[in-house]
Amino acid sequence: MRIAILDPAAGISGDMTLGALLALGIPSAWLEGLPERLGLAGVRVTVRDVVRCGVGCKQVEFAIPEQPHGRHVGELVRLVERAPVSEWVRERALRAFRLVGEAEGRVHGVPAEKVHLHEVGAVDAVLDIVGAIEGFEQLGVEAVYAWPVAVGRGWVEATHGTLPVPAPATAILLEGLEIAAGGPVEGEATTPTGAALVRVLATGAPPARWRLVKSGWGAGQRNPGHYPNALRVLVAEQAAEAARVTLLATDLDDMSPEYVEPLRQALVAAGALDVQTWPVQMKKGRSGFRVEVVAPEELGEAVTAALFRHSTTAGVRRWVAERATLARRQVTVELAPQVSVRVKVLEQPGADGVRVKPEYEDVLAAARALGRPPLEVARVAQRDAEALVAKSKE
Repeated sequence: MRIAILDPAAGISGDMTLGALLALGIPSAWLEGLPERLGLAGVRVTVRDVVRCGVGCKQVEFAIPEQPHGRHVGELVRLVERAPVSEWVRERALRAFRLVGEAEGRVHGVPAEKVHLHEVGAVDAVLDIVGAIEGFEQLGVEAVYAWPVAVGRGWVEATHGTLPVPAPATAILLEGLEIAAGGPVEGEATTPTGAALVRVLATGAPPARWRLVKSGWGAGQRNPGHYPNALRVLVAEQAAEAARVTLLATDLDDMSPEYVEPLRQALVAAGALDVQTWPVQMKKGRSGFRVEVVAPEELGEAVTAALFRHSTTAGVRRWVAERATLARRQVTVELAPQVSVRVKVLEQPGADGVRVKPEYEDVLAAARALGRPPLEVARVAQRDAEALVAKSKE
């Protein structure tokens, strides 16, 4: 499972997020075409390579024509509602604008949809919010997480005067998020747009185990010199298979073996990593079978509950263990149009190369679609995966 992790150690804003996404490889042409696609004529996009404390970053800047009237949050919501974006992007962008409107409305005592933003700020917010959310969609990650958010310290200049950091609306948007203590940031580190993006994109702290794939830095407009004023976004692969695990075991002699498969399915649905059964000789000469389950340590209780619910056991033995596993990833091979098989790739230690293993359910589905024996399909998928892996290393 590929994930993204926001690292707002120096805060987060919309332009920093966009810069980090471009640094991760999303093409600049996508961002340059975003204003016209959203109906925001006359906006120019500039992307620069800059350095923050010796760290190479992408910096994004919008040149937005000034208009005298400005826009209300309600207008921005309607603009996003008709924008040519996916439902995944639209739902999160609308939620972000409603959060911003509610926060500003609480501060100023007006309904959320009536909150007024001057034109430059309104257009900038649309591009930042829609662009950042669509950027994560293009990144192809299945989940986004975040480390604690830096807010900065001191004071910030606002329309109505000098305000303490975090500014009132930002503080409301940060409610429920973990805040980073200390840090070198003077002034405003996290903007309202940045806080709203964390709220709608991130699902909490990262999982306990993951493997880093790549990272990108998006620069803020200021360059203080003594710390990198930049947001780092990491792309990683979740490594749920490489961690401390809970082992569960129970012996059953009063449950029909035909119900073992539904039990296995229920345990996997509850989060089990592996389920094994084998015959055992129980007391008074009765025949039975043992069920042994491997589960992530944090899901031990949920898997135990499933074992009680879906079997006849009256007691479960549990213990915690460490397990060493090979690093793994996944490739997909296409055997025919619209017929593909996912293949697990295990990285062997040293220079021993890799082992590949086609996913069983994919092999069965492909065999049905092609009218070929599963064993034959598995061999073809394995051969094609080995060739694909070898080519990627050339």
